[in-house]
This record gives sequence, structure tokens and C-alpha cells, in this order.
Amino acid sequence: MTTPLPISLFPFLLLIPAICFTICHANSNLLFIQSEREALLKFKHHLIHPSNRLSSWLEACYPSKIQNSFVAASCTNTWVEEPHDFAPYFEWEAYELSNLGGKINPSRLELKQLSSLDLSNNNFSSIHIPKFFGQLSSLEEFDVSENQLNGQIPLSIGELSSLKLFVVSNNQLNGQIPLSIGQLSSLEKFVASENQLNGQIPLSIGQLSSLEEFDVSENQLNGQIPLSIGELSSLKLFDVSKNQLNGQIPLSIGQLSSLEVFDVSENQLTGTFPLSFGRLESLETLDCPLPRVFPTLVFLILSNNSFSGSLFELLCNSSSRKRMEVLYIDKNLISGDIPDCWNHWQDLIMIDLSENHFSRSVPAWIGDKLSNLVILSLRSNNFNGHIPHKICDLQFLQNLDLAHNNISGVIPKCFNNLSAMATTIKINNFVLVKYVDAGLVFLNALLVLKGREDEYWSSLGLVTSMDISANSLTGEIPKEIGSLVGLLSLNFSGNLLTGNIPDNIGNMELMESLDDLSMNQLNGEIPPSFSNLNFLNHFNVSYNNLTGQIPTSTQLQSFENLSYVGNHLCRPPLTKNCTSKGIPIDVANNGSSREGSKVNWLYVSIVLGFVMGFWGVVAPLFFIRSWRLAYYRKLDHVGRKLYVSWATMDM
Repeated sequence: MTTPLPISLFPFLLLIPAICFTICHANSNLLFIQSEREALLKFKHHLIHPSNRLSSWLEACYPSKIQNSFVAASCTNTWVEEPHDFAPYFEWEAYELSNLGGKINPSRLELKQLSSLDLSNNNFSSIHIPKFFGQLSSLEEFDVSENQLNGQIPLSIGELSSLKLFVVSNNQLNGQIPLSIGQLSSLEKFVASENQLNGQIPLSIGQLSSLEEFDVSENQLNGQIPLSIGELSSLKLFDVSKNQLNGQIPLSIGQLSSLEVFDVSENQLTGTFPLSFGRLESLETLDCPLPRVFPTLVFLILSNNSFSGSLFELLCNSSSRKRMEVLYIDKNLISGDIPDCWNHWQDLIMIDLSENHFSRSVPAWIGDKLSNLVILSLRSNNFNGHIPHKICDLQFLQNLDLAHNNISGVIPKCFNNLSAMATTIKINNFVLVKYVDAGLVFLNALLVLKGREDEYWSSLGLVTSMDISANSLTGEIPKEIGSLVGLLSLNFSGNLLTGNIPDNIGNMELMESLDDLSMNQLNGEIPPSFSNLNFLNHFNVSYNNLTGQIPTSTQLQSFENLSYVGNHLCRPPLTKNCTSKGIPIDVANNGSSREGSKVNWLYVSIVLGFVMGFWGVVAPLFFIRSWRLAYYRKLDHVGRKLYVSWATMDM
């Protein structure tokens, strides 16, 4: 008869299976880690890494020892990331010199638990996205942006049922977006911008119920925006700008209740704006050629399309207050005048209506109803009339561009009331406009400075400029302009301005570009105070009636002769020397000075006297017969006497 085991031994008996399970599980994990380690070694073997930056890669993913009978989890993420934005320069230099290259080895297939693969910002040039990636069933994030990959997006991408993020931007990928993309039910972000993709956006995109961002901008896509886009209930960002899309925007777009950013600019879209857009309550950024505005819209960017008609339907379609801060409708075909229905647009800080066909005068009420304006650009239209004095009430105005119109009259003396241009204190308050769930929306503007058009982003709030060139302005440059000491750029060229250049312009010591005073009728000398403009890097006073010496300064002597031609100026950078009176020597010698002009008139009077005296005698011979006969008889008589005298001398 056996003795029963004490009850106290039962807990120890229960521990035996647990210990066995732990040991067995540890051994299996160890074998599993070893196989993944070998797979990564194969992958690493095919990479080119000049700086040996992967030398300790595997050690970081896999511990060399097993402690307490537990095995650390295998490496489920693989990335080689760039330094952060504020990293020291040497870190960025080292990073740029150590970009990975080579080939992507199929050994990745053995990494069954791989969930994130980030090979962005490297140099995997001239290779394709491997087809075998479709077999990485656990992959959730895939980023190979900013390489030099070519080829097509593989069809096998549709097999990655767990994929949430797919980023292949800034490569050289071509071909079409595969239909199999519709199988990615978990996909949240699809970014394939700045490639060479062609064909149409597949209808299967409507099956991506979790999609929040879709960005295929700057490609060669054609066809129409698919109707199925309306099924993307989670979509926040839709960017298909800079493609070749045509047709109309589908009505189903109104179903996207979460949409915040919508950009279809620089395409070939036609038709009218869908009324269903009025249901897009979350929309904050709209960038498309469409004639409607919504109360919740903050950005409206219709630039560089073929939008025509008038602004009335665009701006005056409701009486509710607008949240809009930025209105860009430049480079279109809009005509007519600017309608007076801006009472509900008090938040506007930037307006660009340049390069259209607007006519009539610049509205005076702009100074009353748009008091927060920072940028006002009306250049290259058909505006006429005078510059309204109400513009001087815009205390925050930093950039005023009325160039290339038909504006006449004089330059307002009240320009010295433009406070933001009259201060040297620069505060960059206009970089970041809005934060939306889809990302940060940055403010930018195209400004014409230093004779060229540039796009300004981070420094936009620091730029102050005034351009009223290529109009028909008359009168003198008001001395009040010299009070705008915060101006960086000033352009008055191509007008009919007369008088002297105000001396106090030399007080505008921050001036970088006295772009142009050329092609006017200015006279007098270049003020000596211009030698104080130490930051000047663009200067032009050509084709006026200026005289005298060019002031001596490091900046003024650094410009080319073309900046001074068409005047009567001397001293460097011109080769003309000056007399003791400050007159160019060749001008004095050629009689182009004031003294020389008297000599010219003397010769003119002599010539005129000779001509009048000659014709005073000769003209009667033509028109009075008796004078003519008497003249001929006299000539005959004189001739006979001369003949007789000559004959007598020969005898």
C-alpha cells in the first residue's frame, strides 16, 4: 500500500510543467532569433555603408545573453534615421556622407515579425521596389521616400493586409497606381508624390475605409477624379496637384465630412463647383479652380489656373462672417472690378489678385474694411485712376504691389502712415497660419524683389516692399517716403516722375533693393546721403536727367554701368571724369552743360540768320517777274562789261 503524497508537494508538481514550458519556449525563441539574425546579416551584406554605420546594428537589436530564462523580443523595426532638425552640423555632414546603398536582399522574407521598414533618405539608386515585399504579412509601415528608386509600385502591395503607412515620395517611380491598393483595408496614409506615375487614379481607392491622407501630387496622372472618392469617410488630406487630371470634380466629394485639405491646383479641371462642397464642415484649406467660398475656409488658393468671370459670385455669396485669412487668385482670367462686399472678411491678412484682367480704380474702401492686411498685390491688371489715400490706413501693411497697371496721379504723401513699413523692428508673425490634423499649413507668397519673382516661406514676415512701377504716375517723389525706414525694397520705375530724388531716402538704411527709379524724368543729383545705404545690393537710376557726381560709397561703386546710363553722371563706376564743377568732362567739351548750351544756341542763330537773309533776297526773284527781269538784265550787263575788259587786256 502506497503512502499518499503530502498536500504540500502539489505546488511543486504544478511548477514542473511551467518550468518545462519556459525552457522550451526560451529555446524556440532563441532559435527564432538566430534565424532572424542570419537573415539580417544577409540583408546587411548587400548594403553599401561607407561609414560602417551598421557595424553595431544587430547588437542593438539582439542581446548577447539570456537572463532569468527569458528571451528578449526580436527586432521588429528596422530603420536608419536622419539626425533631428537642430542636430549639430557635423552630425548632418556625417549622415550625408554615409547614405546606404546597394541592393535589398530577399532574406527579409525570413523576418516574419517585421512590422516597420524605414529606408528613407538613402541612395538605393536605380533599383525597383522588390515584389517579395508583398509576403511580409506583418508589415505595418513602409517608407522608402527620397531615394532614387525606379520601376513600378508592385502589384503584390495588395497582399500587405496590415499595412497602415505607405510612403514612396521623391523617387523616380513610373507606371500606374496598382488596382490592388484597394485591398489595403488598414491603410491610413498613402504618399507617392514627386514621382513619374501615370494613368488614372484607380476606382478601388474607394475601398480604403481607413485612409486619412492621399498625396500623389507632382506626377503625370490623367483622367478624372474617381467617383469612389466619396466613400473615403476618414479622409483628411487629398492632394493631386500638379498632374494632368481633367473633367469635373465629382459630386461625391461632398460626403467627405472629415476633409481638411483639398488641393487639385495646376490640373486641367473644368466645370463648376459642386454644391455638395457646402457640407464640408472641416475643410480649412482649399486649393482649386472653383468659384465658391465657405464660412469655415481659412486658405483659398486658386492660383495659376484659367478661372474666369467676376469676383462677385466668389466673394458675395453669403452675408455670414468669413474666417478666411489668405486669398490667392493670381494668374487667372478674372475681369471686372473688385466688388464692395468685404464687410465679413475682416480676418484677411493676404490678398493676391495679380496677373488677371481687373479694371476700374483701386477701391478706396480697402483701407476701411481690410484693416489687417499684411500683403496686397494687384500687379499686372488694368486698374486705372489714382492711388486711394485710404490705403495709408493699413497699419499692418508690409508689402504693397500695384505695378504694371494704368494708375495715374501723384504718389500719396500719406504713405508715411504705413506703420509696418516705418519701423525697423521686424517680428516674423506670419510663418505658421494653421494647424490641422493632417499637418501644419505654412504661409508662403510670391514677391517681386530685386527684379525677379521669388517664393518666400519662413522669412515672409520679415520682408517689407513697395512696388508701384510701370504706371503713369506724375509729380515728384514725396519726401515722406523717406520715413519708411523699414522698407527693404522700393520700385518706382517706368513712370513720369519729375523733380529731385528726396535726400532723406538715404535714411532708409535697411534698404537692400532700391530696385528702380529708372525710366522717369528725374533731375538733379543723386543725393550724397545714398552713401549711407550699406545693405544695398540692387540699384538702378538709368534713363533720367540726373547730373553730377555719383556719391562715393562701397555699394554705389559696386554696381554696373547699366545702373547709371542715360544720364549726365560722372565718377566711378563710370569711366567719365568730372570737372571742378562736378560736370562730366565730355559733356562740357561737347557743349551739353549749361554753358555749352549757349554756344549751341549761338550757332543756331547764325544759321537761321543766314537762311532768312538768303531767302529774303532769292525768294522775290522767284515770285516777282519785274525783279527777275531786272536781275537778269543786270547779270547780262555785268557779263558784257567783263567780256570787254578781258578782250582789251588780251590786245
